[in-house]
Amino acid sequence: MSSLPYPSKQSSASDHRLNYQSTSLRYNHEIKATLEVKTVVPPPSSRVGGEGAATDHNGVFLTWEDLWVTVSNGKKGSKSILQGLTGYAQPGELLAIMGPSGCGKSTLLDTLAGRLGSNTRQTGDILINGHKQRLAYGTSAYVTQDETLITTLTVKEAVYYSAQLQLPDSMSRAEKKERAEVTIREMGLQDAMNTRIGGWGSKGLSGGQKRRVSICIEILTHPKLLFLDEPTSGLDSAASYYVMSRIVRFDRKDENRRTVIASIHQPSGEVFQLFDSLCLLSAGKVVYFGPASQANEFFALNGFPCPTLQNPSDHFLKTINKDFETDPEQGLEDAITAEVAINTLTKAYKSSDHYQQVKRLVTEICEKDCGTLEERSHSSFLTQCLVLTRRSFVNMYRDLGYYWLRVAIYVALALGLATLFYNLGSDNDSIQDRGSLLMFIASFLTFMTIGGFPSFVEDMKVFERERLNGHYGATAFVFGNTFSAFPYLLLISVIPGAITYYLPGLHKGYEHFIYFVLVLFACMMLVESLMMTVASVVPNFLMGIITGAGIQAFMVLGGGFFRLPNDLPQPFWKYPMYYIAFHKYAYQGMFKNEFEGLTFPSNQAGGPRTIPGEQILRDRWQVEMGVSKWVDLAILLGMVVLYRILFLVIIKTTEKIKPIITAIVSVRPKQTTQIMEIPLTTPSHGDQSVV
Repeated sequence: MSSLPYPSKQSSASDHRLNYQSTSLRYNHEIKATLEVKTVVPPPSSRVGGEGAATDHNGVFLTWEDLWVTVSNGKKGSKSILQGLTGYAQPGELLAIMGPSGCGKSTLLDTLAGRLGSNTRQTGDILINGHKQRLAYGTSAYVTQDETLITTLTVKEAVYYSAQLQLPDSMSRAEKKERAEVTIREMGLQDAMNTRIGGWGSKGLSGGQKRRVSICIEILTHPKLLFLDEPTSGLDSAASYYVMSRIVRFDRKDENRRTVIASIHQPSGEVFQLFDSLCLLSAGKVVYFGPASQANEFFALNGFPCPTLQNPSDHFLKTINKDFETDPEQGLEDAITAEVAINTLTKAYKSSDHYQQVKRLVTEICEKDCGTLEERSHSSFLTQCLVLTRRSFVNMYRDLGYYWLRVAIYVALALGLATLFYNLGSDNDSIQDRGSLLMFIASFLTFMTIGGFPSFVEDMKVFERERLNGHYGATAFVFGNTFSAFPYLLLISVIPGAITYYLPGLHKGYEHFIYFVLVLFACMMLVESLMMTVASVVPNFLMGIITGAGIQAFMVLGGGFFRLPNDLPQPFWKYPMYYIAFHKYAYQGMFKNEFEGLTFPSNQAGGPRTIPGEQILRDRWQVEMGVSKWVDLAILLGMVVLYRILFLVIIKTTEKIKPIITAIVSVRPKQTTQIMEIPLTTPSHGDQSVV
């Protein structure tokens, strides 16, 4: 886009006005000529009230008035991130939120979408269609800056699985597949449909393609309100224009005109021309709010014209960026500081016709009766569980680091154990060797299950994004992850288990081997369930592994092998660690399975020539003989269920408690303004089928 030949800063404000008026018509023609994909819409004032509003009856009008957001700053008090913002967004328009880094763009977007953290305070009115109401499922979508996608899936698979999760069961599979393919084509990804998304270990889509996949997933339900956080971040100018133009073009083809709000850092000239409205922020204050095509005029009339052949967005950001206010080579006296420019522009905006028009439009929108938002139907709980199980199974199969690398490590460890304890025999010395082998299998072989924690953390990131956007609930995720892991954990239990069981020559009989495999499988499931619980509390990758390893180390020490149960110190190790450590039940179950029914020669002079395995269990290992080995296995399986339920409770408690905390801390004592009742998360529609 060619910029206007504005006069230099030494010219008077009246000269700016005359020169601007002489070139404004040519400037507007240039915009219309360049922006071929964007259809001309009526000005905002004509569509807010009167007959023009009827066309947007099914759209979403979003208004905010005197919006403040503060965050606790420790002993220094609180810091204001947003300061008294007023604005609106309406159907059929793309509102761009711009400003330098740290100005509050993402905070404003999160506030409007109801995604603020519990450590922030929010005051002011945020209304949807003139009402204080919740963002119902299917009416809004949020595309985050980071592409949290399942990297092993292809574009077609990722979008189609998402369509099965989000779209109602009343739609057939063919209709959902068609919706997914149409959306992919609309975003220009038809040539990459069978390409895997790719991640750190494999090459896949480019950054711009991943961004478009994220957008595809969120617009499958045709939401009326779309939030985009830095959709062009990390993309070149061509890719940025392509992504944004696809969004605009898709919106123009939609029967229900979509309201799009995007935070964007530094758009190119072509991307800037796609914006209908512009909200320019600096240090949490509004520098300009109004039609994007009139922003140049506003800056020029207030002494900051855009130089010839310069991108207007670059000029705006350079003018209001106070991170680099002075150039040491030029000196302080040769430069107008950004602080002065910001103060000049904010005061000019407050006293301008733009501000008065924004207030008037906000009032008119609030007085309109556009109706309340209705939650759209979604897939059933059973469908969500089946789709998540299938998707997770495919991901685990294709991700070498999820289970296959662990299978290789387990086989190598099993071979090492089998050769180390090869052919134990049945003499008296084999008693200790059998106990040591079983202890190592139940403790350290299962300990290696924490190797899947990194892959599970990636799954949790995808889950958090999809849960916040209301794709499904926590219960469906837990069921899907549990069922999809069954065959892989069973494989890990059978193959290494057979190697470590038969080569050393443990208790013969297929029923004993089956029990041995079942205990090993239960221990694997337990460690995975434990790491899931840790991930819900400590989502950080490094801290999560350290925490999970530490918990297991304490359980191993208190399991009753390194110190026999009667020798454990009571205050902590015997009560409660010995009874809550799953290793106790794994040790005792495996010991009973191995020693019951066997006899060993005695090495005591003058005593009996043989010792029965039951006596060894009772006297040497201090095993509780009043309980069957199947009870120990049942306790292990019960602990698996308990850990999974604990994981679910933590997630759902966080989901329910966080909005309450946010609502409590949002009320400032000196203000009586009510807070909009937008929940931190979309209603957990996926969980309403379960208790």
